[in-house]
Amino acid sequence: MGGDGTEEVDTSFFDHPHPVLRRWREQGDGVHRVRLLGQAPLEGWVITGHAACKAALADPRLSKNAATEAFDRRGGADEGPGPGRALTAHMLNSDPPDHTRLRRLVRQAFTVRRVAALRPVIASHVERLLDGMDGLAGLDGPDGSNGPDGSDGCEVDLVAEFAVPLPLAVVFDLLGASDGAGEILAAWAATLTGDEGDGEVSVGTAEALVGHIRALLRHKRTRPGDDLLSELIAARDAGDRLTEQEITSMAFLLVAAGHQTTANLIANGVYALLTHPDQLAALRADPSLTGALTEEVLRHESPFSIATMRYATEPVTIGGTTIPAGDFVQIAMLAANRDPALFPDPDRFDLTRPAAGHLAFGHGIHHCLGAPLARLQAEIAFTALLRRYPALRLTPAARTAEPRWRQNPRHRGLRALPVLLR
Repeated sequence: MGGDGTEEVDTSFFDHPHPVLRRWREQGDGVHRVRLLGQAPLEGWVITGHAACKAALADPRLSKNAATEAFDRRGGADEGPGPGRALTAHMLNSDPPDHTRLRRLVRQAFTVRRVAALRPVIASHVERLLDGMDGLAGLDGPDGSNGPDGSDGCEVDLVAEFAVPLPLAVVFDLLGASDGAGEILAAWAATLTGDEGDGEVSVGTAEALVGHIRALLRHKRTRPGDDLLSELIAARDAGDRLTEQEITSMAFLLVAAGHQTTANLIANGVYALLTHPDQLAALRADPSLTGALTEEVLRHESPFSIATMRYATEPVTIGGTTIPAGDFVQIAMLAANRDPALFPDPDRFDLTRPAAGHLAFGHGIHHCLGAPLARLQAEIAFTALLRRYPALRLTPAARTAEPRWRQNPRHRGLRALPVLLR
């Protein structure tokens, strides 16, 4: 505990966050000053109860405008020569009226029609990736054996081979990976490590990403297509349009944050099923529970665990705790979604649980625009995996070892998920 009453939390938190979040939720008003250590340190007041988190997500006194830059300045960092606002000038980091304007323009390109039209595209990517896993595991031999020599060699890492490349492929399709753009996007994908959050990347990685995005924008301006990025470039509303900085930031948000959330949803869901055999059996008996599976994973192991940073523009009282003006606020959806006040026996993974109420995609004006696309990818992925691999299971080592979670305060996801396909 620091001298100012701040609780310092080391990186062991990432492996076992739920007991810590439960303690914070049950103590006092569920509002605590915390400094979470690691490569992307997190500091400020953490809100944990469901009702308080829901209210905070919609509280205009908790500002998003340039919160990341304000946090860096408080720590003595200058924006310097790095990418700065080139990656952070998007709607997730803004308040009305800027947020209203940005979301209105972006929604023109992120329509229900476009998401629905992606179903066959997603299904094609899923089958391609499953075929690739079969090849890696030696399941594509003429005799259908478990391995090239008939041995039990059907092990793959589901995170690296499926959960991450699927949403990357989908978001690159959205951005228009064709007619020369594919090479730029391939270089972009190689820059990502899987730990990226919303602006939480090193200066070197961020500068490389900005370079890739700007190259893609130049390409799309000369070769526009039927894709989201071309529509963002062309989007107008009563003469208004997105600036170059805003388009660059939005493209970064779509790829870095969007793919990671969906990858975590898929990997966390498969891991939950494989460690809860009764629920896996129920799903196999009744595939119509796939939608319920997606919602229960979003609640039980929320892929986006702590909302992007806010700060108090004036004193804000939550319960009996007053957060001073200028302090940073972190809203823990991972804690809210296991609040027993709304979810009885919240640590139980249960596909029959009513789906309503979780905050995995946020609440209020910042509710995730990409939520329908993430749900669609998860539904298709879960269905195809269980259909193709009736004996899907964790490797013996994975069954006995602690799972390895990413050390990112925003994203709750596995670093690896070793499974046997047959």
